Amino acid sequence: MSNPSTLAAVRFGCGLPFPPNAPETPESILTVLAGPDLMAQAWPIAGHARYVEIIGEMRDLRLSGLDRKSPEMIAAREVFIEQTQAAARDAAVATFARAIDAPDGFRERLVNFWGDHFSVLATRKLETMFPFAMIEDAVRPHLNGLFSDMLVAVSLHPAMLVYLDQSSSIGPNSRLGKKQSKGLNENLAREVIELHSLGVGAAYSQTDVTELARLLAGITIGPTGEMIFDERKAEPGPKTLLGKTYTAGGLDDVRAALRDLALHPGTAKHVARKLAVHFVSDTPDEALVAAVGDAYHSSGGDLMATYAAMLYHPAAWVNATTKVRQPFDFIVACCRAIGMTGADIQALNYKIFKVVILDTMAVMGQPFKRPAGPNGFPEEAEEWITPQGLARRITWAMRAPTRLVNPLPDPVTLAQSCLADRASEGLLWAAARAEDISQGVGLVLASAEFNRR
Repeated sequence: MSNPSTLAAVRFGCGLPFPPNAPETPESILTVLAGPDLMAQAWPIAGHARYVEIIGEMRDLRLSGLDRKSPEMIAAREVFIEQTQAAARDAAVATFARAIDAPDGFRERLVNFWGDHFSVLATRKLETMFPFAMIEDAVRPHLNGLFSDMLVAVSLHPAMLVYLDQSSSIGPNSRLGKKQSKGLNENLAREVIELHSLGVGAAYSQTDVTELARLLAGITIGPTGEMIFDERKAEPGPKTLLGKTYTAGGLDDVRAALRDLALHPGTAKHVARKLAVHFVSDTPDEALVAAVGDAYHSSGGDLMATYAAMLYHPAAWVNATTKVRQPFDFIVACCRAIGMTGADIQALNYKIFKVVILDTMAVMGQPFKRPAGPNGFPEEAEEWITPQGLARRITWAMRAPTRLVNPLPDPVTLAQSCLADRASEGLLWAAARAEDISQGVGLVLASAEFNRR
């Protein structure tokens, strides 16, 4: 049986032991979430503005008259690629540092949840930092605000536009559409409806997807890497989405349509179920889902009200721990358990960080910031607890801690600190009688108690 304090750490946070001043009750969790984003201040991550700077420098070189194939230009491009990749490397390390140090682990868990909900991938070397930049620019600032603001910010972020190839979408009746005989790309419109708002199976049609694509036509990436609205690509005339007609044109219509999607009852149901599944159970209590959905709908998509409905619901605090920690959560919890800090992660040689942490996540089935598609990573326990997946977790638990901390903690003390009242007598007995400290630590971190939340 887990007490509420333990559940607050393992179900709604990043694991035990609690950092100083960590909240342990629904009220205190929400109070801290409403406050300043301390981890973003402590471990900064570059947003898209950094990419715009790099692209601007490339553009200045091209405009200076250098031939694109000249040795100078080729060398400069390699430098620019390295700058974006360095920003991505720094962002990866900072993401782990934030989760390990965070007194408000719920905030970091929400960042991971919404980042997965709005999954993007970097498909080219120059775009490596895009997934991190989108989270920094469009997700974190809106965690405790309105979902409509987050949906607009994410949908119009260059990372999302590039990933879903929005620049290739041209209104067939637009100036460019008529001249080039090109048409709509429905990628962004489809994902906004099917994944980001209403959800698959909701009350919409293919016509609604096409109408949203018509609304979005004209949104593209400018020469400096920023989102712009190109009137030459915009589809003229009114558009009707889910029974509502939009006539203003341009970005005003786009933002209005996205906000209407955010307020749709289908979106309330979709978001409520995803939150309940992610934090509580793969098969959540329907009363919990309904309460979260009602709070979302009645508050106009206020995320704090939505989270509160989940955190205050009795079904969110049942003792059955059936959710499996995904590889990111597992490694963060392990690092926190063995006593690492954000500064320790930052101090690691990047090659060690990559091999011990990022490469391990990939072999566990969760390559960092690289889901198989825009629907993100699966939630179901059976997707993670497979024979191969278990073997890789056990191997990591037995071998990795010695590469991360020295000396290792006492295994029994470790079990008591990172599992608290969830540490079984059998596990404590086995940890005390392990052949050596590394094996004892591995037994604790590979245990069912540690891997479930």
